[in-house]
Amino acid sequence: MTLDTTGLNRERNFFTTGQSLWLFGYGSLIWKAEFAFHERRPAHIEGWARRFWQGSHDHRGTPGAPGRVATLVEAPGSICHGMAYRIDADVLGPLDVREKNGYLREQVTLHFADGARTEGLIYLATEDNAAFLGDAPLDEMAYQIAAAHGPSGLNRDYLLNLAAALEDLGAQDKHVFELAKRAGDIQGEKRKR
Repeated sequence: MTLDTTGLNRERNFFTTGQSLWLFGYGSLIWKAEFAFHERRPAHIEGWARRFWQGSHDHRGTPGAPGRVATLVEAPGSICHGMAYRIDADVLGPLDVREKNGYLREQVTLHFADGARTEGLIYLATEDNAAFLGDAPLDEMAYQIAAAHGPSGLNRDYLLNLAAALEDLGAQDKHVFELAKRAGDIQGEKRKR
């Protein structure tokens, strides 16, 4: 099930029009930034963990066979690494459309490697949105990801690209790396058949 959050996000203005702001990407925005930005820097947020608990009915799956994509869950003591982009506020319009399937803009504190901090935005899909799938056994999630595909491509590619981007950042993410390994094993099993 889908819910178009585009209109809701346009009401969630944490910054003024014309202002530049920081956007934190923790999923495909790390490796697939298809928007104009002034600056791009590795960053992290605290108290959040990345999980493949959000359904993708519009990009990496279909309404009948949703894929699984990243969202964040509150996790005290956790650190989630990603990429921060300094953008103009008008870039948010197209991003609202890209993230329309259950994601809402939220404000968070971004931390940079040099110790600097700033307020920024994330797109967050919580358990109360219609596309939320929630937790499942790792193998079940891996099989779903290995089988799903949608208008933006294979769900498996989303996962593997994210794992590679996190490795490039030197970031640790047990959930993503274990899921990527299992999805890769499933693909290898399919090839042997």
